[in-house]
Amino acid sequence: MQQEQHDERNLNTIPVGKLGIISMKGVESGIKIDAYLKRWRVTRKHEHEDDITFKGYVRESYLIKTNTPRFGTGEAKATIGESVRGYDIFIICDVTNYSITYSISGHENHMSPDDHYQDLKRVIAAIGGKARRINVILPFLYESRQHRRTGRESLDCALALQELVSMGVENIITFDAHDPRVQNAIPVSGFESVGSSYQFLKGICKHVKDVKFDNDHLMIISPDEGATGRAIYFANVLGVDMGMFYKRRDYSKIVDGRNPIVAHEFLGSSVEGKDVFIIDDMIASGDSMIDVARQLKKRKAKRIFVIATFGLFTAGIERFDKAVEEGLIYKVVTTNLAYQRPEILDRDYYINCDMSKYIAYLIDTLNHDASISDLLDPYERIEKLITNYKEENY
Repeated sequence: MQQEQHDERNLNTIPVGKLGIISMKGVESGIKIDAYLKRWRVTRKHEHEDDITFKGYVRESYLIKTNTPRFGTGEAKATIGESVRGYDIFIICDVTNYSITYSISGHENHMSPDDHYQDLKRVIAAIGGKARRINVILPFLYESRQHRRTGRESLDCALALQELVSMGVENIITFDAHDPRVQNAIPVSGFESVGSSYQFLKGICKHVKDVKFDNDHLMIISPDEGATGRAIYFANVLGVDMGMFYKRRDYSKIVDGRNPIVAHEFLGSSVEGKDVFIIDDMIASGDSMIDVARQLKKRKAKRIFVIATFGLFTAGIERFDKAVEEGLIYKVVTTNLAYQRPEILDRDYYINCDMSKYIAYLIDTLNHDASISDLLDPYERIEKLITNYKEENY
C-alpha cells in the first residue's frame, strides 16, 4: 500500500533529470539503494513512460562509477566513468568510514572524515557543472559536532555547508544532525535533517516480542540536554513518560578538547520496573551511555535499550560486551548509516536498522521534485506499526 501511494505521488511530476547515484568509497548501502530503485522503476507503469521527458528513466543501474586515486604523496584526484550531462546526481558519502586506507610515502593511512570530505569535493569538481542538479547525502553530517562557537573556535560545519553550496550543491540531506540549527549557515539552500524513529521501533518490534508500549511499562530517557528533542518526540508518539539526565562538567579542565563530565544528574519520574529506551544521535566512546545505564539500574529500571542513529564505537565494543554481561544494557540499536565494525554485527544484543530503503524513497521522491514531507514525519507509520505489534503479541 505504501509503495502504491509513493508511485502515484511521484508519477504526477516529471523527473528533474536522469537519475544518477554516486556512492563514494566506504558507502556499503549503495548497492542496496540501487537495487530498490531498479525494482520500483522497472515495475512502475504510467501513461507518460514513452515521453521524451522519461528517457533513461529505467536503467540497468543508476550507480555511476567514480574513482579517487591517490599519488604517493597522498594527494588525490577524482574521475567519473561516464557523462553526467543533464543528470540529477545524488552523491552519498560516509565520512565516518575509517576502514578505507591509502598509501602515503609507503605507509598505510586510514581515511579520516577530512579525507572523505575532500574526495566528495573532488567528485563535485569532476562533474564540472554539467549535471542538471547535484544533491549530497551525508548521513553523518561532516563536522556536525563542531556546530557552534563557545570561545575562540572554528565553525567547521557551517564552513563546510557554505563550501558545498558555493560548489553548486542544491540539496544537502543528513540524518539526526547533532544540531539542525547549523542549517542557518545556508538559509536559502535545501537542507534536511532526517530522523530514524520509525526504523528504530521497527527493529525493536522485529527482534523483541514482549515490549509493553504503555506508560506503566516503558519510559524514554534523554542522556543529555542535546538529545531532549528526540526523546520528547519518541515519548509523545508512544504516549509514555520521558526523563532526562544532564551532564555536570568540570569547566576548569579540558580533556580531548572538551570539559570532562563529573556526573550525570537525573530529572524525571520513577523508572522502577520499567523498560527504558535511551535515545541519542550517536554512540562515540559509549562512556556516557553506559554511565546513564548504570544510573538507571541503580534506580531499578528493568531492561535498558541503548538507541542511537550512529554507532561509532570509537573506543571499541568491549565495554558494551561487559555492560551487557553485567546486566546494565539489554539491547544496542543503531542504523547502518555509519560504518559498522564487522564484530558488532555478530553480537546477539545488537539490533541493526537498515536505512537503505528509506534513502531510496528519499532519492526517488526528490528526483521527481515531489514533496518529502510525509517521509520526514513517520507518525502514521509508527502508529500503525505499534498497533500491529500489540495485536500480534499482547
